Amino acid sequence: MPATAAKESRFNVRTTKTQRAIIEKGATVQGQTFTDFVVSSAYEKAEQVLADQRLFVVPQAKWDAFVAALDKPTTHKARLARLMSDPSILER
Repeated sequence: MPATAAKESRFNVRTTKTQRAIIEKGATVQGQTFTDFVVSSAYEKAEQVLADQRLFVVPQAKWDAFVAALDKPTTHKARLARLMSDPSILER
């Protein structure tokens, strides 16, 4: 997040006194203003949440098992075929 970007937007939040005190202590320890600490913390958390939506890290062994399952030949499942060929409840 660029530190020198023009600040054009404002948001307000409500906290308990305890939450405010802890956040202020965290900002002080990091050598940041209260606002900079809150904004940078929220920004980092948002990046993590969004990354979790588009990036999945899987151990190699699990990835290999997944690929093997995809590559495995299909088998005919009569009950599943019958279920899929039945008309939808909306079509009845």
